[in-house]
Amino acid sequence: MARCIFHVDLDAFFVAVEQLHNPSLRGKPVVVGGNPGSRGVVSAASYEARRYGVHSAMPLMQAQRLCPQAFFVPLHFSRYAEASRQFMSLLESMSPLIETLGLDEAFLDMSTILRDFEQARSHAMILKHRVRQELGLTVSVGVATCKTVAKVASDHGKPDGLVLVPPGEERSFLAPLDVRRLPGVGKKTAECLYELGVRTIEDLSILSEEVLRLKIGKYGDTLLRHARGIDTSPVEPHGEPKSISRETTFQADLVDSAFLQSSLHAMCREVAQDLRDHRRRAGAVALKLRYEDFQTVTRQTSLREHTSEAAVIFTAAGALLRTVLLSERRRVRLIGVKALRLSGPERQLDMFSRDAEKLQNFEQAVTELRSRYGPESIRTLRNLQDRSDLFPRST
Repeated sequence: MARCIFHVDLDAFFVAVEQLHNPSLRGKPVVVGGNPGSRGVVSAASYEARRYGVHSAMPLMQAQRLCPQAFFVPLHFSRYAEASRQFMSLLESMSPLIETLGLDEAFLDMSTILRDFEQARSHAMILKHRVRQELGLTVSVGVATCKTVAKVASDHGKPDGLVLVPPGEERSFLAPLDVRRLPGVGKKTAECLYELGVRTIEDLSILSEEVLRLKIGKYGDTLLRHARGIDTSPVEPHGEPKSISRETTFQADLVDSAFLQSSLHAMCREVAQDLRDHRRRAGAVALKLRYEDFQTVTRQTSLREHTSEAAVIFTAAGALLRTVLLSERRRVRLIGVKALRLSGPERQLDMFSRDAEKLQNFEQAVTELRSRYGPESIRTLRNLQDRSDLFPRST
């Protein structure tokens, strides 16, 4: 049969995890981000809050004006990381090929284990049932012959949806949808397309390659193929890693440096945990930023010694971020961090430093405590300081 790709995406992930920890929040307008009196921004909003116009990256004070009855809760990154690990573990039991995308979504290649798309529907229903029963969360699933159409399908069915696009119907499914629904069409690209009279994905699909390339460059070739339902990119599982990374795309472009630092810190903790899980250490750290016009910049720095310590990785990545922000104050749509030059678990410590070995032992002890007693059982001062910077207490 044709390729069968699932795109699975947890619904309102941060909010859903908070509702698991506090069931009284279910069915209510909830905003994750902190005190509305602070200078922070919305990290996530429940569907009830979104009906009032609240969305990610919106200033918290504006969210409160739009929805004064909303419940505002702080970020708990360790909770989200733990829920994500459970989710990915469940997916691994259902597919041999998985490509993770951040904390709450992934592609699954089901081509080798399903006979046809009707069986794919049954398998998707089983997946949704397991996520609800075992994790207490809801997931939207898109099923198609390629990654692009599967992702659009899962977004189209939210929340708690299942949308299946049979082989041969990819282009007709995409055609009537707003062009902004196509992955890779952000605010700036949409404005360029509007100038060409493009409003729907069908409008985009019938443009000439020459016109599109002149307007938005070589990326236009990829967009044109995707608008026609053509995407041959494979689902790429994680093998023995040559690098370990995390990145996140914000629903709205932003320039809030405190929020960027906080997001980066959370990702550095996840990268450090992955390094320890794989018994690897990093010799270099790279920062990735993608701006509102899709221009992407990367900066890289070498570490004094190979490490799997979150504090060391964040110190290096945070310094790169501060340097970039000082030279360029533009709206950011994506931020990422990558650990490079990986080596095995053996470690050559600095012969003149006592602190390196102490820090290594300390982080290992913290990992073991969190594993045994839960992710919130112990917190570092670094973590508390980050939250204080992002969500200062009112006086």
